[in-house]
Amino acid sequence: MPKSQSFVPKGWVGQTIYLHAPSYSKTLSSDKVKALIVPKSELGPNAQVYKTSGPYPNVKITPVSDASHPAHGQHALHANQHLPPDCFVLPYLGYVHDQTDTDEASDYDLSLDRELAIGVDASNAGNEARFINDYRGVSTAPNAEFRDLYVDTGNGKVEKRVGVFVLSAGKSGKRAKGVGRGQEILVSYGKGFWTERRSAEEA
Repeated sequence: MPKSQSFVPKGWVGQTIYLHAPSYSKTLSSDKVKALIVPKSELGPNAQVYKTSGPYPNVKITPVSDASHPAHGQHALHANQHLPPDCFVLPYLGYVHDQTDTDEASDYDLSLDRELAIGVDASNAGNEARFINDYRGVSTAPNAEFRDLYVDTGNGKVEKRVGVFVLSAGKSGKRAKGVGRGQEILVSYGKGFWTERRSAEEA
């Protein structure tokens, strides 16, 4: 059994490999890798650096049994505890690649560095974050979002990743409760995702 599969979260399904750290494409140039993994000293004094490792006890993978849910018959990610506004939930792990190694059919590919055209794809390998659904058809608005973050990897180095964060409370404070225990964690995939999905289906 691969090391990555030796410790997986409850509810992990299918042949997808569970990752504890990003998996890098062999075609990614050393210059691009160096742009993602940098000395901690290069960050500003106020930069926030996270330490993180899975499985993540603050979330749980749940089968979707509600027939009206867009992901019916698939899975969702729920909060296993109260998650306050702006809190870091977990990283989005996957296969780190550039445009020379992109799976055009993947629904799990997020941008990691737009300038360098680097993405992270969780279609075949990832962590619990790959089960987060879009809010459309489930709720009136998302309660979480993807943000860039730096993770301490030891030896004075940090790694740029994408993380899932609870949305801020907002100026009106209407999101001050954050995400309650048992509540589904929902993001916005962006209108572009659904436009491309429709175009592919029509084709």
